[in-house]
Amino acid sequence: MSIFTNYDTKWFNVLTTEQQSRVLQTIVIHAVPAGTMIEQKGDLATNWMGVLEGLVKVSVGNADGRITSLTGIPAGGWFGEGSLIKKEVRRYDVFALRDSKIAKLPLTTFNWLLDNSIPFNRFLLEQLNARVSQFIGRTESDRLLNADDRVAACLAELFNQDLYPNTSLRLAITQEEIGYLAKLSRQRTNIALKNLEQKHIIRVEYGALHVLDLDRLKNSYKHD
Repeated sequence: MSIFTNYDTKWFNVLTTEQQSRVLQTIVIHAVPAGTMIEQKGDLATNWMGVLEGLVKVSVGNADGRITSLTGIPAGGWFGEGSLIKKEVRRYDVFALRDSKIAKLPLTTFNWLLDNSIPFNRFLLEQLNARVSQFIGRTESDRLLNADDRVAACLAELFNQDLYPNTSLRLAITQEEIGYLAKLSRQRTNIALKNLEQKHIIRVEYGALHVLDLDRLKNSYKHD
């Protein structure tokens, strides 16, 4: 049985049988406890990473100790291809926000797929385009949106089906974790979530969040 049997892994599904076999022979799966540093800024990029289970945070820090969250990546997300393609070190830290299962595809296999699979290249092109759109939206969110809208935008990112196809409308995530990603206190995050809940856009559950209307969530922070 393939390790991807229970996951909607679009890039794996478009590979030939031979290519899938090589992936399964070389990929490594790690169980990562919450709070673990998965990759560190400055490390040489040697693998492509996927979140099979759990939730990770991609962030950058400076000499003053300030940390800026770039994005959260739920189950189904694959990332780190930019550093591999450019043959450079990681420009960010990757932390597990909760107990996670991380897949790492070695650089040699990643490059072999680039050389031998047009569908894989097409997948990466679409993913990079979606990632650029995501970061443009995140820049707008950080600079222009109020706290309520920042939380809504942060949640909408986590339900991006182009980047995270495994994410259902119920996501295991705590208010504290949302606060980390939205760069807000837990108290302010709680207020924002309650406002969204009062509009019947989401339902907050213990240790989880259920989206009742994804279209309204995506449009709730976009103002004319």
